[in-house]
Amino acid sequence: MKFVIDLIEDIRASIANHPTYTFGVGLLKKDPTDSTTMHYAGESPLNWVRFDSDTKQLCFGIDGSSKRVCVEELLPSLVIADMESMMYPILIDVNTHHKGVEVIGFGKNDAEQRYLLFITLE
Repeated sequence: MKFVIDLIEDIRASIANHPTYTFGVGLLKKDPTDSTTMHYAGESPLNWVRFDSDTKQLCFGIDGSSKRVCVEELLPSLVIADMESMMYPILIDVNTHHKGVEVIGFGKNDAEQRYLLFITLE
């Protein structure tokens, strides 16, 4: 599981807080013959984000709209958050059947200027 503080640090280190990068979700699937290996299974843009102090989480979601969450939109509110908020987990609502999926890693696609949050689905 990744937390807000992990996200802030990785965005700074991997894309130098570049404001025009958009967020996407990358799906990793376990290899059926080797449980220690994961394979990239595709990605989707993230359409919304909610930094929620009531549920104590940072939640991204996919709704199929043309809206894209970008670093410029989200990062300023994260870097000024208090220490408790920095420990909120990062979750993704993929669809109605897969809500609150934990983010397990980060990545980037420089060619498409996309910052990726990786998940795995059972």
